[in-house]
Amino acid sequence: MSANALPDELWRKIIETGILSSACTYKDLCCLSISCTRLHRLSDEDSLWSLLLSSDFSLQNTSSSSSSSSSIKSIYKIRFEKDRERKLLAHKRAVLRKESQIAEHSRKIREIEAKLREETHKLKETDAQSSNLRRVRQASVALNVWQPEVVRGRQKDIVEQCVVSVESRLHALEMELRLCNQQIAGFHKAYREQKQRLDKAKEELRIMKYHPLREYKLTNEEDECNRKRKKLKTCTNCK
Repeated sequence: MSANALPDELWRKIIETGILSSACTYKDLCCLSISCTRLHRLSDEDSLWSLLLSSDFSLQNTSSSSSSSSSIKSIYKIRFEKDRERKLLAHKRAVLRKESQIAEHSRKIREIEAKLREETHKLKETDAQSSNLRRVRQASVALNVWQPEVVRGRQKDIVEQCVVSVESRLHALEMELRLCNQQIAGFHKAYREQKQRLDKAKEELRIMKYHPLREYKLTNEEDECNRKRKKLKTCTNCK
């Protein structure tokens, strides 16, 4: 069926219904305008663009813009350009926030890695001390058993070098080893969690950069910041 088969009133009603139901956007209206001469004339009517204007933008901004002597279509274009600029600025701010999050996650990961290296070094030293004390304990036990004087003298030197009680020192080192292992396990868990957050933030940043004008949902933290900023602005205007 061609466009000429239907009267203008019916075409106008169809387009109006599409705009009111959000099925017809400004892009669809522009596409209709290049399809044929008749639809070009109909799609250029102020009544249709007025519907789009009130549908896509706030009523307050629409009423203030309508006082201009420009056509409704021109007003819609101005509002669209301003809104696109606002979205671009909001997108840039969101990208900067996400990059800041990535930098913070990377900093925390470096801190965890440094603590993990320090704790691992401490574990090795404690384990070495524990091994030495076990040799001292074995040497003290060996003194009570017959053995050649050369071996016996060496064992006695080892025992005499240890001025602290072997058993109490070994107990303390075993406790320290358990604590080191717990700390290392905690650092490994924290590292995995931070790495997951870092990977997630990087993926979100990649998506945000790939879709510069994509409608994305704000996080709770960003939404709270926006509410506080609007509230502060309102209080300032009241003063």
